[in-house]
Amino acid sequence: MCLSGAIWSVSCSMWDTSVPTGDLSWSVHPGRIHHRLEEVVSTGRRSQLPWASCENTWNTANCVALQILDSPSTNLTNQTTLSKTTSAATEFWERRVLAMSRGIEELGSVRWDLALCLLACWVFCYFSTWKGVRSSGKVAYFTATFPYVMLLILLIRGLTLPGAWEGIYYYLYPDLNRLANLEVWIEAGSQVCFSYSLTAGTLNVLGSYNEYNNNCYKDCFWLCLLNSGTSFVAGFVVFSVLGFMAQKQGVTVDNVVESGPGLAFIAYPQATAMMPLPQFWTVCFFLMLIFLSVDTHFVTVESYITSISDLFPKLFRKPGRHEMHVLFICSSFFLIHLMLVTEGGIYIFQLIDYYGTTRAFHYVMALSECLALAWGFGADRVINVIEDMTGQRPCVFFKLCWKYIIPLLSLISLILYLVDYTHLKINDWYSYPDWAYALGWTMTLSYILMVPLWAAGKMFLTAGTFRHRLSILCRPAEDPSWRRREMGEEGTTVELTTSAVTIYP
Repeated sequence: MCLSGAIWSVSCSMWDTSVPTGDLSWSVHPGRIHHRLEEVVSTGRRSQLPWASCENTWNTANCVALQILDSPSTNLTNQTTLSKTTSAATEFWERRVLAMSRGIEELGSVRWDLALCLLACWVFCYFSTWKGVRSSGKVAYFTATFPYVMLLILLIRGLTLPGAWEGIYYYLYPDLNRLANLEVWIEAGSQVCFSYSLTAGTLNVLGSYNEYNNNCYKDCFWLCLLNSGTSFVAGFVVFSVLGFMAQKQGVTVDNVVESGPGLAFIAYPQATAMMPLPQFWTVCFFLMLIFLSVDTHFVTVESYITSISDLFPKLFRKPGRHEMHVLFICSSFFLIHLMLVTEGGIYIFQLIDYYGTTRAFHYVMALSECLALAWGFGADRVINVIEDMTGQRPCVFFKLCWKYIIPLLSLISLILYLVDYTHLKINDWYSYPDWAYALGWTMTLSYILMVPLWAAGKMFLTAGTFRHRLSILCRPAEDPSWRRREMGEEGTTVELTTSAVTIYP
């Protein structure tokens, strides 16, 4: 729950959970999307997209052209004979765009075309955030609304494709027996945390720019409606195209493509190559992905920079300091990200993506935030603050969620995640070396242990008995604006009393 205006700063013996965690992988997706779009534009005069044929320098003898996969005679039996082959789209992605090495042990050289795209993304990010929310807010008006235009265009096109309704039927009528699988609900809970940025701190930081009396009820309602509504509509876009591909390839929808990055960079571009005017539909798709990615990118960076500035206000809130701070952050992360655009960078990317912001991170942070707010700060205090902000008192159901339901579900989900944990594999054939798995768990623990270590440090540095320390650390920090408002109300009462005494001696 993000308290609008962030009037109360909970310093409960836990670290301020509004500081977003830095995920090194965020800006790499825009760079690769940018590169893919450049490939489309550069080949716009050609009648065939480069990932639709096997007549390119990067293709191998095992390449299967799109025309073969598109053949109506390609059924399930024929698919088994092609099990050792790779599609032209897959080879374009792995051999042309990524130039994948044989493993994380072989980083290889930097892909300078990807590096230039990465640089363009960071330059855009800098000029979107260098003036704070004044600049990023204006940029978001376009980057947040333009994808809806592209989504509408792709939706109309997807619904008119042959076989689209088979994909939509698969989308709207799922296998109800899967609902009895507890893993499905755990994955859904993790996806909600990721999609709504509930535990990443982004909402907390951006919410701190609101006025005190901002209606957070309305903001939460629109956030949930737009987020879930967009995901629901996007499902029609994706599954209508998957239904089209399934009909073309003579397979069922669930056998078209596996989930993951391949859906965006392999399956959907392959589908657009099957359509009339493939260059136009591919450009629409990647433009939508670019603006979705860069929007998330600079908002995350803005939240990170704001959190650092709030921790050290005297250092960064001086004229010119903010711009230099943003330049340092963007430049540093660009240099760090160069290792992700090497020939072995995809292995590092997958490692960060799998271990950086895992379900364990979401569940631990959700548990920590509920303990800090509902038990440290007090659920009744939270309700009183929200009522003072909005004039509406939340129902008791929210209190039950904060104190019992969410912590219990988070703890159960965390235990089940640890029990069912499996090592990361790439394409079901590449296993990482042991040191890479150790590095991955180090990233996971760096997020999880930050809260208890900060809490222990606060308890150690605070004087007094254990109960006295806990009482001090669980006390909300005084806010000057809140204090001024209280003093103003007291001053008004004194003036009225004095006037009454004067009038009626």
